[in-house]
Amino acid sequence: MKAIQLSKFGGPEVLEYTEIEKPSPGKNEVLIKVSGAGVNYADTMRRQDKYVIDTPLPFIPGSEVVGTVEDVGSSVTDIEPGSRVVALIGEGAYAEYVTANARTLIPVPETISNHEAVALPLQGLSAYHIIKSMGRLQEGETILVHAAAGGVGTIAVQLARHFGAGKIIATASTEVKRNLALDMGADEVVDYTQADWPKKVMELTDGHGADVALEMAGGKIFDQTLDCLAPFGRLVVYGAASGELPKLSPFRLMEKNQAIIGFFLPQMMAKPELFQSSLKEIITLAAEGRLRLTVGGVYPLKEAGKVHEDMENRRTSGKIVLEP
Repeated sequence: MKAIQLSKFGGPEVLEYTEIEKPSPGKNEVLIKVSGAGVNYADTMRRQDKYVIDTPLPFIPGSEVVGTVEDVGSSVTDIEPGSRVVALIGEGAYAEYVTANARTLIPVPETISNHEAVALPLQGLSAYHIIKSMGRLQEGETILVHAAAGGVGTIAVQLARHFGAGKIIATASTEVKRNLALDMGADEVVDYTQADWPKKVMELTDGHGADVALEMAGGKIFDQTLDCLAPFGRLVVYGAASGELPKLSPFRLMEKNQAIIGFFLPQMMAKPELFQSSLKEIITLAAEGRLRLTVGGVYPLKEAGKVHEDMENRRTSGKIVLEP
């Protein structure tokens, strides 16, 4: 089968479109014929060996997959070949076929397309738990969502409204992206490429600041986000897309009783009681049309390198999908 594989770390050029052995399902697994693989900033970090956990080589990126079950393992009795499913896997989605544990599969409702469905496992669950479980957003509070036109961001803006946010402030780098954030339900938008953007956030909150902030850029953006965090505010960190790791003195948090909270989805997935009900809620919202899953682009699998380059240079929005 065809797959994208990296045998060394580096820039987008290390993503090789190559032919490898087609996998076979273990006794508790299914073989999925891939219809779409989700692309995430985490994939670019793994390519550069800057991810939270080690990346073994050779490596096939991709943790979100949607497709059709082609074969099942000997112990799988409740899933039939031909079923349309989406799954969150550790690696391997940038390929024509992939295996997945049968217990992790999510049936795709008829009202949701394949490309929309691939946004559900990673980005949908991430947005949900960043806001609710880690950020502990309370009704009426103000939330600041960075990269609001991205895969997590577009869902986060909508879920913030669903959870009762009083004001949603979204940041994005271009007018097109800021308009998308407004279309998703943001109350206010801010251009975070402008040096004085924290001042704008403070003006929009009458000097109070954001009660909850979602931060995934790192570096200077992290420091600026902390500058406009409210007393008792919670800043949830879920990435460092800039590649720059922030430096922080914990004493900076004391004056305003603020908290910085880390989020890493695999830890959440280790606790089924935390994610199963939330996943059901997200799927229901999407199936009923109350949660819009924005597909920003669909590209051939062999163009994975170009997609990574575009994502790192902020030329993408919404959910980006690779199609074998």
